[in-house]
Amino acid sequence: MTHISPQSSTLILANNNRSVSSLSILSVPITAAARGSAALWRVRGIARPSAARGFDLDLDRRRRGDSISSSTGGGAGAWPRARRRSGCSSSPGVRLLSILRRAVSMGYVGGDTTRLSYPPARRDDSVVDSYHGVHIADPYRWLEDPDSEETKEFVASQSELAESLLAGCADRDNIRREVTRLFDHPRHAAPFRRGDKYFYFHNSGLQAQSVLYVQDSLDGEAEVLLDPNTLSKDGTVALSTYSVSKDGKYIAYGLSESGSDWVTIHVMNIADKQPFSDKLSWVKFSSISWTHDGKGFLYGRYPAPREADLDAGTETNINLNHEIYYHVMGSDQSEDILCWKDPGHPKYSFGASVTEDGKYIILGIYEGCDPVNKLYYCEISTLPQGIEGSKETKEMLPFVKLIDNFDAQYQVVANDGNEFTFLTNRNAPKNKLVRVDIKKPELWTDILPENERDVLESADVVNGSQLLVCYMSDVKHILQIRDLVTGNLLHKLPLEIGAVSEISCRREDTEVFIGFTSFLSPGIIYRCNLASAIPEMKIFREISVPGFDRTNFDVKQIFVNSKDGAKIPMFIMSKKDIELDGSHPTLLYGYGGFNISLTPSFSVSRIVLCKNMGFVVCIANIRGGGEYGEEWHKAGALAMKQNCFDDFIASAELLISAGYTSSRQLCIEGGSNGGLLIAACVNQRPDLFGCALAHVGVMDMLRFHKFTIGHAWTTDYGCSDKEEEFHWLIKYSPLHNVKRPWEQSFGNCCQYPAIMLLTADHDDRVVPLHSLKLLATLQYVLCNSIGDTPQVNPIIGRIDRKSGHGAGMPTNKMIDEAADRYSFMANILGASWTE
Repeated sequence: MTHISPQSSTLILANNNRSVSSLSILSVPITAAARGSAALWRVRGIARPSAARGFDLDLDRRRRGDSISSSTGGGAGAWPRARRRSGCSSSPGVRLLSILRRAVSMGYVGGDTTRLSYPPARRDDSVVDSYHGVHIADPYRWLEDPDSEETKEFVASQSELAESLLAGCADRDNIRREVTRLFDHPRHAAPFRRGDKYFYFHNSGLQAQSVLYVQDSLDGEAEVLLDPNTLSKDGTVALSTYSVSKDGKYIAYGLSESGSDWVTIHVMNIADKQPFSDKLSWVKFSSISWTHDGKGFLYGRYPAPREADLDAGTETNINLNHEIYYHVMGSDQSEDILCWKDPGHPKYSFGASVTEDGKYIILGIYEGCDPVNKLYYCEISTLPQGIEGSKETKEMLPFVKLIDNFDAQYQVVANDGNEFTFLTNRNAPKNKLVRVDIKKPELWTDILPENERDVLESADVVNGSQLLVCYMSDVKHILQIRDLVTGNLLHKLPLEIGAVSEISCRREDTEVFIGFTSFLSPGIIYRCNLASAIPEMKIFREISVPGFDRTNFDVKQIFVNSKDGAKIPMFIMSKKDIELDGSHPTLLYGYGGFNISLTPSFSVSRIVLCKNMGFVVCIANIRGGGEYGEEWHKAGALAMKQNCFDDFIASAELLISAGYTSSRQLCIEGGSNGGLLIAACVNQRPDLFGCALAHVGVMDMLRFHKFTIGHAWTTDYGCSDKEEEFHWLIKYSPLHNVKRPWEQSFGNCCQYPAIMLLTADHDDRVVPLHSLKLLATLQYVLCNSIGDTPQVNPIIGRIDRKSGHGAGMPTNKMIDEAADRYSFMANILGASWTE
């Protein structure tokens, strides 16, 4: 859920209809500007996929804050573009796939089959690491260098192989055409107010990026303020973060290129729409927070890399030594004032924000992706010469340590002078609200105790002295108005079964804008008037998709018994009144990590699969997510990670036993942490699935912490540097558990399902080496290392250019990717197209 409030206005744009169930977002630490139980900024640099901090990729819904930054994709580090083959009949992939869909699918070989010829990849058997006395070979270590000619050749040959198969997918063009048609509808995000102006994002339909508009009133003429589509020919420059000054005069905004997490901040005068010369580089995982005098803003950055010609976003260097700076308008970045750093803890990350009353700077300190943080504050009025005075003294700001341990999470909800209200999970895994006088921190008072059943997702102060709180109840959202002082319930706001996608509010306003979505609702923005005795919820804007009739579909929620008896929620969407005869092609999606919840959301591509190809589409809310609070999260993390795989496998088994589908017609999909989920489940149960789509997954669990922001994920996974944690990781690490199923207990006829691994050259969250090394390993172990292999199902890699972990991807790229992966899936499962 995205929040647009004075403390979190930097949490960005939304609006290209991209859903959680497919937009990869691996986690990075939450910043202080993050709001809600899973923080909007969790890498993050991304808005939460309904919960907010981790990774996950769908392809139809890009929410506010979902963009990231990168580089152009050119230069020495760029990967060569694969040659595209035109014409289906000339491609060997056509003949192969037509045979495959008849002969095999799931895990069993039958009939005459044609095997793919995979490009050879050099194995260096001399690369062996010792982990606590255990020797582990890493023969494809050379693929960790994205700039080597050998890696570029591997990528080019794999891309050509994938394209040869995809060119033969009969319904590739049908899917692309229909997804494009349904995607071509206007979309709005909730308006937000700064000064005397309103701002909102809008996409006319197929625009590569959403456009930011400004207007004097809600009924006034809207003018374009910032159009990212004018900044690049191919739409790969995206608005990643932004913040409007309190008086509404200036906007600081961050641009990312090619999907990278790197951001460059610029500043614009809103009145004349003219940019200033300010340019701030090497920004990553940062919010932007203006001081109330409008002189400047706080932001976070890393030291500039040593490489002068770096193609930002393609590097794998570890991100260390995050720092907080204050930028004065009109000055050069070299003159920015250092507010905080901690060289003694180079892996820490920081977020700084100015409170809504402008009196305090709140500093959040994070050691990973767990919902825990230290919290310091600085009273601006105590600075004799303001923040700028630190430039002369060369000293950091004198922060006071309110919370100086990592025992729990603390998020500022509001403050009245020294009295602060926090959302916290301290002794409350489903969260609660507490209050404390920060000058007398000995006494903390519970204002809204933890709910026994539901998770407190967020709380915002509105209408002066009221709280708008959002609960998650069995993966569905509930909104309430409560009293700020007592926490007492005042009103329940009417809401359909679904998810709150965004909340736009300020304490001084009597109205709130609430974004809502569900599997069958493209989006509604409600305008809630809190001035009346009973709050009035009226539709302000509603998104309409031409040709989509929700009455033709059915959505239900069921609960699955996992291996240990845990009840796992799962949503199932299909055409109405389907017969449970085991005949339906089915797509099962999961994530299961970093306290991220997969809440209901609308997806054009899912609708097309159900409407035109008869698919059943399922979302499994497995452990590791945030659906039931921190206990649910911890039950799928660290030593308990196997629960995630058991939950997902149990969900697949139920879909088969209940008559929805069969193993041969079941495809599984996930992104980022969900990509790890898919690969691990394929290794553990190759007999259970017909097809697997793994996006930008973490595949090398022994070395992930060595690249970019991977070290922040050790709070969810553990780290191979520690002996106990190494033994957790080696048991399920996808790269290290590829085995020939016909030599295991699955029988002589079992093979791996058809697999597509998806990655991109500018993914600097989960760097491409994860997918590349697993791709080479799968092809070698299952195919190239033996002559007459039973492995007939194809194993391919889709490696995109000028793209990253998913955020900031232009509309046409999202559509192309959906057409590629789902036509591959449909061919394998034998699904046919109907108009």
